[in-house]
Amino acid sequence: MDTASACQSDRAGVHGTAHQVTNFAAIVIPFAAFVLAVALLWGRWVEWIDLAVLAVGYAVTCLGVTVGFHRLLTHRSFETYPAVRYALAVLGTLAVEGSVIKWVADHRKHHAFADEHGDPHSPHDAGPGVRGALRGLWHVGWLFNSVGQADRRRYAADLLRDRGMRRIDAAEKSLFAAGLAIPFLLGLLVKGTLTGAFLTLLWGGLVRVFFLHHATFSINSICHFFGRRRFATQDPSTNVAWLSVATFGESWHNNHHAFPTSAFHGLRRRELDLGGLFISALERVGLAWQVVRISPERQRQKAARGVG
Repeated sequence: MDTASACQSDRAGVHGTAHQVTNFAAIVIPFAAFVLAVALLWGRWVEWIDLAVLAVGYAVTCLGVTVGFHRLLTHRSFETYPAVRYALAVLGTLAVEGSVIKWVADHRKHHAFADEHGDPHSPHDAGPGVRGALRGLWHVGWLFNSVGQADRRRYAADLLRDRGMRRIDAAEKSLFAAGLAIPFLLGLLVKGTLTGAFLTLLWGGLVRVFFLHHATFSINSICHFFGRRRFATQDPSTNVAWLSVATFGESWHNNHHAFPTSAFHGLRRRELDLGGLFISALERVGLAWQVVRISPERQRQKAARGVG
């Protein structure tokens, strides 16, 4: 190996280690905060502002991921104004699931290699038998191995050409910090004490991240293992109804893999899809157009053919 190659390998190794440490902190710190928050509940160390910031923060960042990162930027399931694109990209970054271009590149690669070798987050690539299944269902394991490694120039070239999106991507860590600073400042404003501000940060910042992480990551694990399959796709994706509220409709995952560009993952009336309802609301007020819909006839044809 020549000197240049060795230096490049060393840099890649250092970057990979730093990436793993960052992901470890992003998982462990919110989990520790959740344990602390539950313990504080016994002493009633929670106020309405804490729960309000938690609920609103969860809703807007979940929309940032499912509508912004996923349906708009990854699959281009509707068109909108640049300001709306950038706002959703910022909200998605506040979810602390990685920068926007990294997230999109990984997810496009996931669809290219769904549950095959090369899939960045498949639960079926953890070895054979029960032990492999359990490792696959431990849905944070892939964060330490394969996340963020998709070639951006191959899988997210359109976003790399967008100067505004590149700036949001580069501001990842600053936006992470803002996602924690906002609940702290709201708590300080409403309660007037540092202790109160830290408790709002705990609930509206760290616990919010913990809940959203595990709801989102469940799509990559549970929705490729358990549930029902309406369409015989080329991967084992499933629909999991009980996850639909927490994931804003993402858990209609078999529907999504059958029709990746659909703006709506819930394809039937009884399939609650809050992300799809939000896109419909944007369309009604003129902020979304060219919204991709899958006709009932096309759904029936695909279900009848049994072809993904």
